[in-house]
Amino acid sequence: MNTTLHRLKDKLFILLQQIVPQHLLSRLIGRLADCRVRWFKNLFIDLFRRQYNVDMSEALEENPRAYPCFNDFFTRALKPGARPIDPDPGSIVSPVDGVVSQAGDISYGRLIQAKGRGYSLTTLLGGDSRRAEPFINGRFATLYLSPRDYHRVHMPVTGTLREAIYIPGDLFSVNHATAAGVDSLFARNERLVTIFDTEYGPMAMVLVGAMIVAGIETVWSGQVAPLPRQPQTLYSRAEPARITLEKGQEMGRFHLGSTVILAFGPDQVRWVDTLTHRTPVTLGRTIATVSGDS
Repeated sequence: MNTTLHRLKDKLFILLQQIVPQHLLSRLIGRLADCRVRWFKNLFIDLFRRQYNVDMSEALEENPRAYPCFNDFFTRALKPGARPIDPDPGSIVSPVDGVVSQAGDISYGRLIQAKGRGYSLTTLLGGDSRRAEPFINGRFATLYLSPRDYHRVHMPVTGTLREAIYIPGDLFSVNHATAAGVDSLFARNERLVTIFDTEYGPMAMVLVGAMIVAGIETVWSGQVAPLPRQPQTLYSRAEPARITLEKGQEMGRFHLGSTVILAFGPDQVRWVDTLTHRTPVTLGRTIATVSGDS
């Protein structure tokens, strides 16, 4: 009986997302999250902290009311040393605090979304088969950031940016219930696709937008989503300025959380055995090792 009620609740949640004006709601929440009226932003922060039991002890600024607006609180910096980065040159580290949604092989150009559901790598990366080709039969990991998590995204390994593309789309929630119930969820939602050249071959890092996610930022260009609803190339390696980010360095952040998808080419990396569905991950800790064939 409990299982039946749980499934019904999930179906109603997905139906509600299909009915509501996703972009209008998300942009409205974004405006509220940027509000600097003291009593309002303090109320917003206090309610959020109580709802999600947010731990402020690791934050650089521990006083939640010291933040000028909710978005500054949500994207708060951590104290130096709070997330040590594994220095092993053969390690790939988690770019975020979060939970593994799925991890495994990119089999014939498809990624696993949830049990019984897959989606196209080419579609995820913007529909360009040449962009997707280096990752065919490689490996991927999907990492979900819950509302209480640290919401800055860091580099799993040192890389030089090759390409950054904004892809418009839906704004479904990206929690486990929606991932299990909406076809091609991550390839349908608004997202920022970044491709980096690393010493282990190309790496794709996709920052996926979601319901009430008010924006996605990068450290090299500031806020990049939302943008007008058409794909845009935001950076290409033809640009005169090279952008290289070191392992563990911040590359971007979410305004009201979401999901990061990592992809590497064939025979480049091996996920650690513990990287399985719903396993917690911590920024800076090893999630993969360099494959012997790389």
